[in-house]
Amino acid sequence: MSEVFDLMFEIKKNYAAFDVSDDEVDRHYKYLKDFPFDAAMRNLDAYVKANSYPPKIADIRGRLGDQIDSERSKLQAAENEAYLVHWSLKKSEPPPNYWQSVRERLNGGQS
Repeated sequence: MSEVFDLMFEIKKNYAAFDVSDDEVDRHYKYLKDFPFDAAMRNLDAYVKANSYPPKIADIRGRLGDQIDSERSKLQAAENEAYLVHWSLKKSEPPPNYWQSVRERLNGGQS
């Protein structure tokens, strides 16, 4: 519950009219207890930079699935880049079907 207090305190610092009553703390806890605190704070930080009105719970939760997909894509891109650098330094070609598999992943698994 302390993380919800911290989150709500941060919201209150940026939005003076934000309701921090016991009922609102309980409501926020109910819908945020399963959500990673660090992700909530990152989403709040991004939200505060772009909005002049207090966030709803959905704004705090953000699009975690999209964030996870984005992180996965970044990791995959870094891995592919490392392979390319490695092959370049060795002056060798990628293994057979490497580029085909990259195209398939970019197309969502379809050839």
